Amino acid sequence: MRYVYLDNGATSFPKAPGVAESISDYILNVGTNVNRGAYSLSYKAENIVYETRELICEIFSFDKPENVVFTKNITESMNVLIKGLLKEGDHAIVSSMEHNAVMRPLNSLGNKVEYTKVQCNRLGELTIEDVINSIKPNTKAVIMSHASNVCGTISDLENVGKICKENDIFFIIDSAQTAGFLDMDFKNLNADAIGFTGHKGLLGPQGIGGFIVNDKISGEINTLIEGGTGSLSDSEVQPDYMPDKFEAGTLNIPGIYGLNASLKYILNHGIKDIREREIYLLDKFLEDLLNMKNINLIGKSTSTDRTGILSIDFTNKDNGLVAYELSKEYGIMTRSGLHCAPSAHKTLGTFPRGTVRFSLSHFTTLEEIKYSIDCINNILSKGR
Repeated sequence: MRYVYLDNGATSFPKAPGVAESISDYILNVGTNVNRGAYSLSYKAENIVYETRELICEIFSFDKPENVVFTKNITESMNVLIKGLLKEGDHAIVSSMEHNAVMRPLNSLGNKVEYTKVQCNRLGELTIEDVINSIKPNTKAVIMSHASNVCGTISDLENVGKICKENDIFFIIDSAQTAGFLDMDFKNLNADAIGFTGHKGLLGPQGIGGFIVNDKISGEINTLIEGGTGSLSDSEVQPDYMPDKFEAGTLNIPGIYGLNASLKYILNHGIKDIREREIYLLDKFLEDLLNMKNINLIGKSTSTDRTGILSIDFTNKDNGLVAYELSKEYGIMTRSGLHCAPSAHKTLGTFPRGTVRFSLSHFTTLEEIKYSIDCINNILSKGR
């Protein structure tokens, strides 16, 4: 059986060329910790770690490598940012399209922190005036995903950022679905913090992510984890300077080596070319899907202001069974269900049924798209 991977919204596959080799090089030929040893192999690893911070700066048009913090994934990043920033009596604003990486940390704060969920429309689109109308005297932060992991709709965060700047409100962005797909400029977005993950659009391995912060917000965020950093070892208090403040314990250095290779691939290949390729494939997919009966395409019907993610509700079939049949009978890998984003599905009208999500990569081929369309038609032609 052939296999077609269309679940890049969960994690990218294949990874960028050079990722496996870079990880292998570290494990086989370097293997040391960083900031702990005064020997050549340790310095070699430290140089790669710092270079990777610089590459993240290039991806986000950011200018402070020391303010690039590594975590294990964007979920950890959002937990550090949300729980570290918001204090009792604060108010936050989110959209109704948020992933549980935002909603669960917020809800874990209980009654101490209030939040307003700005309702998006059935296409997943945000209305800027609703954000403005949600601001209160105690609003501390606006926290929003750049694009939906369910339907791919991209939010107008540049205008949200302007509102935050005008009202002296911190702006935190979840870039899980857009880093490596969109050209992102930290200053143009008026961001104070951006969380990222290495294993999706950045085409790196699992287990490595992070966040970037400006000096204003970094001083406001309390640490979530404290411990050894290799610095100020004479003190039992966590250093308060970057990035040591947030990087307690041993980093995922193999993951950073892999991310280093994937970032170089993206920057050499060009984010613009990657995006154009994905949109080309998405247009071909949409063209055929829109002519099918007994399916609902969730979200926008065009590729404008969206990523390479689309969700389908099979109206006369069980979505979970469709995803199972696509995998078992045809080797097509998708993801069905609620995608860790129940609020988004309620917004889109697909809760609790969920959808079958197809998420493309620029490595996806046009032949794989055509094959997937044929297989969907085969499934639709069968009885219930």
